[in-house]
Amino acid sequence: MHGIHPVNNVKCKLLKRGILSKCLPNLGLVLHNKFHNVPGREKSSDEPNIRLDAETFSAHLANSRKESLMSELVAYVDGGSLGNPGPSGIGVVIDGCESGPIRIAKWIGHQDNNVAEYVALLEALQCALTLKAKALHVYSDSEVVVRQMRGEYICRSSRLYSLHWTCRKLARALSFSISHVPREDNAEANQLANAAVRERAG
Repeated sequence: MHGIHPVNNVKCKLLKRGILSKCLPNLGLVLHNKFHNVPGREKSSDEPNIRLDAETFSAHLANSRKESLMSELVAYVDGGSLGNPGPSGIGVVIDGCESGPIRIAKWIGHQDNNVAEYVALLEALQCALTLKAKALHVYSDSEVVVRQMRGEYICRSSRLYSLHWTCRKLARALSFSISHVPREDNAEANQLANAAVRERAG
């Protein structure tokens, strides 16, 4: 996604919490420990607002434990910023869980488009591993992310290198593949990314 466009009727509610690396169905969020759960650190006004639904997340985890074949997931990922760089958000839609799709919307602070696209991919990878998936196929409208993850482009950017390295490392724990998809075919992930930024900006 290059820039963020207005989105209506997206009900992504966000409440202040630390990043938890959990996956929620429907309009839930996936969050990370590394950015916000630092002992002794006070949260700033720029931190994301998050709502977690323990019951629905538990349902996904229960299914992932009892169904060894609930292991092939498909994710649509998108990230973007207002201004590039500017206020940024990510959106992820994961299909393949018996309890239904997982939708993720998250504010990620002041970033550029490529960083946001990589963070969206990172969310999908972490969610798949949390759910003990065996395989993950990702669709992204970012040619940079897709080609770098496939090894077609070398990642030389200091801004992207650590994200690229982390995503490659996590991907090795799965049967992983990634494909480019036109932006119009990635609309739902785009809407979730937009919603995260609009909610924070509003």
